Amino acid sequence: MSSPILHFISPPIPYFIDCGRAYYRAGDMHVSRSNIGVFDLVVVTKGSLRLGEDGEDWRIEAGEALVLRPDAEHYGTGACTTDTEITWIHFHSFGAWEESGSMLKCLDNQSELIGRHKQTAYLNHSEVCSVFIPKHTRLTPKAHGILEQFFQLEDEPRSLRNWKRQTAFQLFIQHLDRELASTSDGTAINLAEKVELYIRQNYTRKITNPILQSELNYHPNYLARCMLKVYGKTPMDYLLYYRIEQAKKLLVQTEWSITRIAEEVGFQYGSHFTTSFSGREGITPLGFRRKMRGHL
Repeated sequence: MSSPILHFISPPIPYFIDCGRAYYRAGDMHVSRSNIGVFDLVVVTKGSLRLGEDGEDWRIEAGEALVLRPDAEHYGTGACTTDTEITWIHFHSFGAWEESGSMLKCLDNQSELIGRHKQTAYLNHSEVCSVFIPKHTRLTPKAHGILEQFFQLEDEPRSLRNWKRQTAFQLFIQHLDRELASTSDGTAINLAEKVELYIRQNYTRKITNPILQSELNYHPNYLARCMLKVYGKTPMDYLLYYRIEQAKKLLVQTEWSITRIAEEVGFQYGSHFTTSFSGREGITPLGFRRKMRGHL
């Protein structure tokens, strides 16, 4: 059975709070807790552990990990049959997140989740992306090596220890995210990321579907399918979105004219920029500038 996936929108990146180890003798069970307010990453390093969450029963073997939600009830569903050891990490995020049954469902709901994220965080001019973490997974040796760094930092001064643990946690989350992408539809995800990178690096220039085909050596229809699957937008839709996002930054941060900003972000005509901006944002570029200056 494939594992559910925890889907986070970043920034902010999920952040480390605390970590520790716990030990169970044969016959012991995990304690019952409800709505603890943080995600609880449980890694079994020896033995096995039976855990339940809101009616779902999980058995975590040595070398496996399970992420428990901050808003659910957790409890032991069976006694340990042998001495068991676990590593636990508490983490959280102020950003939007949800649990989905599959990567396909995550991608289908990505646009809605990003929209919810932008309503609750000051991210008017920030690029956002998805972070995917499997709820239940077998960890690679590399992931175990990163986890050990948390406990190798015990002799560091507290100020340094907290910084370094946060860094190690981000490496760990990045590893889980990339591992999941490679075992899902890796080709589509990797190609969509190449398209997105090309657009970000060249958005001030002319970009068309034939140009993307020439640069990436894939048919435009396939590029569009990959982009729709991963970003919810075709390459041309993403290009327009990215240009307008860059224009919003310039509208707030500079005194440049609307015509100059249009040229700076890749629009050939200022009238096309104003029409495109108004259509997407529901307000003219000048109206947006006045509104945001008023907020500031």
